[in-house]
Parts: sequence; C-alpha cells; structure tokens
Amino acid sequence: MRETSKVRVTDSVLLDPRELRWRFSRAGGPGGQGVNTTDSRVEVSVDLAGSPAFSPAQRERALARLGDRVVDGVLTVTASEHRSQLQNRHAALDRLTALLREALAPPPRPRRPTRISRGAVRRRAAAKQQRSQVKQLRRRPDD
Repeated sequence: MRETSKVRVTDSVLLDPRELRWRFSRAGGPGGQGVNTTDSRVEVSVDLAGSPAFSPAQRERALARLGDRVVDGVLTVTASEHRSQLQNRHAALDRLTALLREALAPPPRPRRPTRISRGAVRRRAAAKQQRSQVKQLRRRPDD
C-alpha cells in the first residue's frame, strides 16, 4: 500500500509516511445510508518547514510558491469527492504530491527580449498605407 512506503514527490524528494498527518471527518454531499456515519473526508498534512526531505533551497522555494496554502509551515490538502475513505486517501496523496512537484519545479528561464525586424515594421507601415488608400477611395469626391 502507498502509505507504508516512501512517497515520491520528485527524483530527489521522498517523503517518509511518518511525516504525513491524516485526519478523517464526515464528508457532505451524496452517499446514501452511510453518509452520516462514515468518515470519508480526508485531510493530509505535511510540515514543509520542519521536514528533512527537503533541502533548504527546496524548502524556501516551496514555501514561497505555495504562499497562502501553507499555514505555520504546514501544507494541508483535502479530498472528499469519493464515497470511500480509501479512494479519498489516494486522491489526497496524489493531490499533495502534484502540488509539491509543481512548487519544487525550477523557475522557467527568463524571456529574452527580441526586437521587431525592420522588414516587419516596413510591411506593417505598407499595409496601413494601403488600408488608408482604400478608405480614401471610398470617400465622396470633393466638388
């Protein structure tokens, strides 16, 4: 089962399952007879600030990118779309790893500014001039 082995976030980041904190509660919405008795809603939390799985640079990047989602250094993800607690556990874990993977990704290379070519500027001016000529020819002739 996934919860007993290390959780792979990236090639270099493996979360120990003991670092994950699980909470279960009743989920709202449809569910039939068991909706008021089963704790199918799942919350999984990981302490980003205190986890040894992240290097200092990774920790800083993740905390900066996740911003409002992190409260006191702890990232929490919720899943309640399935009727089964087990399915919600898998969904929450998948969501957590995807969120961390996205936050840990290196920033994109900065865009290198380019200039418009002289030919493109000339073509644009010529097209504008031609359009102006067409509109001028549509006008009523001066008497």
